[in-house]
Amino acid sequence: MYKLYGSTTSPYVRRLRIWLANTQHEFINMQIFESEDRTILITKNPALKVPALEHVVGDESTLIYDSRVIYRYLSEQLEYASLSWDQENQLTLVDSVNDSLVQMFLLSKSDVVADTDKLFFKLQKERVNNVLAELNEQVERGKFNSWNYPAICLFSLIDWIEFRSLHNLKGLSALLDFHQENAQRIEVTATDPRM
Repeated sequence: MYKLYGSTTSPYVRRLRIWLANTQHEFINMQIFESEDRTILITKNPALKVPALEHVVGDESTLIYDSRVIYRYLSEQLEYASLSWDQENQLTLVDSVNDSLVQMFLLSKSDVVADTDKLFFKLQKERVNNVLAELNEQVERGKFNSWNYPAICLFSLIDWIEFRSLHNLKGLSALLDFHQENAQRIEVTATDPRM
């Protein structure tokens, strides 16, 4: 039995929930900033991040941390093909935007005002702008035409940006079209954080 620990609003958790839509698993929705769920999270992932995966077989359980490592673990367990190096690079790009936006989102929730003259914010915004432009070009070139794990990760990122109003995507028409084309997939609507 696979148990996925996470929150409905995390783009890292959502990508796995979408990808696992046809795989039997239990999703444990957590309020990771509340003390009771935080205590559980500590036991499932000492890094205090979601997602965490627990694979229970009989009396044995294996804990796996980080969405990328969880994906790799499950791919081996379920005997799926490995990602190509191009796909690994796509994930690195998606994850870099996710990471930058998560950091800025948490700072804003901590009442830290983004100051574009400060090095931290300057670097994060530069990374987000450059990578989103690159991903937009890759979508235009058909690099995300298949609904595979990298495409699911890209969709989860774009939808999270829109959900949280984290970045103006105006001018990135390929990304917006890609988002619109996939927004009504059943596994996407079933994991919509707005619900």
